[in-house]
Amino acid sequence: MASKSSSLSWLLLINTLACILLVDHSASQDDRKAYIVYMGNRQLDEASTSSLHTSMLQQVIGSIGPESLIHSYTRSFNGFAAELTKQEAQKLAGMDGVVSVFPSEQQSLQTTRSWDFLGFPQQVPRRPIESDIIIGVFDTGIWPESESFNDEGFGPPPTKWNGTCQTSTNFTCNNKIIGAKYYHQNRPFDEVDIMSPRDSDGHGTHTASTAAGNLVNGASLLGYGLGTARGGVPSARIAVYKVCWSFGCSDADLLKAFDDAIADGVDIISFSIASSFPRPYFEDSMAIGAFHAMRNGILTSMAAGNDGPGLATITNFSPWSLSVAASTIDRKFTTRVQLGNNKIYEGISINTFDLKNKTYPIIYGGDAPNTTGGFQGSDSRLCNIEGSLDENLVKGKIVFCDVLNTGEVAFVAGAVGTVMQGPDDARASRTFPLPASYLDLQDGSKVYSYIKSVRSPTVTILKSEEGNDTFSPYIASFSSRGPSPATFNILKPDLAAPGHNILAAWSQISPITNIKATPMSAEKNPEAEFAYGAGNLNPLKAPNPGLIYDIDALDYIKYLCSGEYNTKLLQLVTGDNSSCSEATNGRVFDLNYPSFALSTPPLKFISQVFNRTVTNVGSPTSTYKAIVTTPLGLTIKVNPTVLSFTSLGQKLSFALTIEGTLIDKFIASAAVVWDDGTFQVRSPLIVSVT
Repeated sequence: MASKSSSLSWLLLINTLACILLVDHSASQDDRKAYIVYMGNRQLDEASTSSLHTSMLQQVIGSIGPESLIHSYTRSFNGFAAELTKQEAQKLAGMDGVVSVFPSEQQSLQTTRSWDFLGFPQQVPRRPIESDIIIGVFDTGIWPESESFNDEGFGPPPTKWNGTCQTSTNFTCNNKIIGAKYYHQNRPFDEVDIMSPRDSDGHGTHTASTAAGNLVNGASLLGYGLGTARGGVPSARIAVYKVCWSFGCSDADLLKAFDDAIADGVDIISFSIASSFPRPYFEDSMAIGAFHAMRNGILTSMAAGNDGPGLATITNFSPWSLSVAASTIDRKFTTRVQLGNNKIYEGISINTFDLKNKTYPIIYGGDAPNTTGGFQGSDSRLCNIEGSLDENLVKGKIVFCDVLNTGEVAFVAGAVGTVMQGPDDARASRTFPLPASYLDLQDGSKVYSYIKSVRSPTVTILKSEEGNDTFSPYIASFSSRGPSPATFNILKPDLAAPGHNILAAWSQISPITNIKATPMSAEKNPEAEFAYGAGNLNPLKAPNPGLIYDIDALDYIKYLCSGEYNTKLLQLVTGDNSSCSEATNGRVFDLNYPSFALSTPPLKFISQVFNRTVTNVGSPTSTYKAIVTTPLGLTIKVNPTVLSFTSLGQKLSFALTIEGTLIDKFIASAAVVWDDGTFQVRSPLIVSVT
C-alpha cells in the first residue's frame, strides 16, 4: 500500500470498529430522490465548476429551486448531488463529461486493551512527526469535552491544515480537534440530532478515540475493562466530518466530506462505513472518494463491514483503499444465568445490574403475546416487535426470547430481565437496558425445557464477569469476508485489527446500552485470508517494514484499463491524458498489491504468473531470500529467489508462479516471505475454487 511515508503505515488499522449501512430505497415526493452525478477529476476552478453544475441542472430540470442542488463537489474532484427524477437522471447520464449517475442511498451506521494485545505498549518510543498527522474521521461527529480529546500540551495545528471548524453555541474546536464540519442532505432533522459536529450517537466519538484519543487513566465501562484508554496515535490531530445522523449516512454527504477532507490537508481518512451491497467502483461514493484521495497521497482506511461470516460479503473492496477486518482480543465478558433447579449456564453480555441472587419468575416470550394488539406467539417469542409482549403477563418477570434483541421491548413491557438464545457465532458482549444474557442454542434449549417442565420456573441473572478468551485472536463472526465481488484475484480484506469488545470514549448524551502478536489461523477461521487478509496488524514492526510494495495512481489506472474502462471514461476520471492501450493495459495479476489471490474452477490445472516489484526501505545493503510455504497439490516458485539491494529506495522485481490442481479443498493458503535476517516481509497467498 502506498502512503506518504513508511512511518505512517502502522496508522492504517484505524477502522476496526465495524459499521454497516442499510439502504433506504424509498423515493421522495414527485418521484424525486437524491442522485450523484460523478464527473471525474476537477479540471476548472471552483467557481467555474460550480457554474457548470448549475448549467447542467438547468438544462435538465429548468428552474432550480433552493433544494434542487444538494452539494457541488468542486474542491478535489468534479460532480454534484441533486434531487432528480429517474428520467432526469438518465438525461444527465447521457451528457458529455459525465462518468456515472447513481442514487444517493440513505444509509445507517454499522479501548483499554486492544493496543496491548497487539504488542503495542504505552512505553513504545513515539516520533515527533505524530503531532503533524491529521486523521480525517467520517462518522457521527465527536464529543469534544471527552478527556480523549483534551488539547493540553498540544501546539497549534500543522501549517498544512486548510480546513475550518463549524463552531456553534454548543461546539468549539481546539488544538487536538483542529477541524469539524457537518453535512446534512435535504431532509428533516430528528429530535435527537444536533445541528453541529457534536456527536449525539456515540459511534463517532468511539472511533475517533480509538484512532487518536489521548491517554486516559482509570477508564472503564461501568467498572469493566479498567485500565488506560488510548488511541493508536495519541498525539495526532483529528478532523471531524459528521456525515451520519439518526436517519443514517447519505452517499451525497459522504462524497462532499471526501471533497473537503482532501482539500483540507488530512493525511489519513478513516471511517467505519460500508454499503450493504456491492457496487461498481465509480457508482460507489466511498470508492470514488478514496480514488481521488489516493491520487492526492491520502490513504483511506475502511471497515470491511458487518455482513459476515458468509464469503464475498465485503463491500469495501476498491484496491486503492485499505479494508480492515474485525478481530478479537483476549478479553470477554460473560453473564451467568442460574435456574431455579440450580443449573447454571454461561451467556454473553455486559450486565452491571445486581439482582443480588434474587430469583424471579421466567416466562417464554412465545407464551406472552399481546393478543389485544393483534400479536401471536410467533411474534412475541422474538421479543423484538414493539407492543408484541403482554404487559400483564411479563411484568415483574424475566422473559426468555428466541433471538438476540436490544431488550427494549421486554423493558417497555415491564420485564425485570431477559434471557435470549441464538447462534453462537452471533455472540458479542452488549449492554442492555435491563439485566440480560445471551445463550447459545444448546444452553438455550435447556432453559426452554426447564420452563416447560416446571409449574413455576424461576431464574436469576448474575452480574457480568470479565474473563480471558484463550481462543483469540480470530475474526469476529460479524466481520465481512472476501473475496472481492469485483475480482477474486485481489485479496480483500487487506488485514485485521481488534474490533470486538473494544472500550473507548462515548457521547455523554447517548446511552451505553507486553504480549506477543499472534498470527491468524485458518483453523479458527475456515474462510482463511478471505476473513483476515494478511492477519492482525503488528504496530511495532509496521513503521520499519524493510521492503514495501509501492503503488501509485498509474498502477491503478492500468488495472482499470484491464477491466471495463476505456480511454474516454478513464480521462474523465483522471482529468489527464491517461489512455487505455496495449502498452498501458495492465493485468490484475500484475497490480503491485502486497498479496496474491487466484480463483480457479474445480479440478482445473493452474498455471499463473504474478509480477511484483519491491522497494528497499530497510538496510541500504541487504540480501533477501524468498521463503515459500506451499499447500498440498500446488507448486509455488519465486524467480529470482534472492534479491540483493545496494541502496535505499532501490526497486527490484520478481515473478511468482503457481502451478498444480486444488484437490479436496475449497481454499488453500500459502505465503511468501522475503527474509534478510533482520526484516521478514510476508505476503499472504490464497487460491480458491470458484
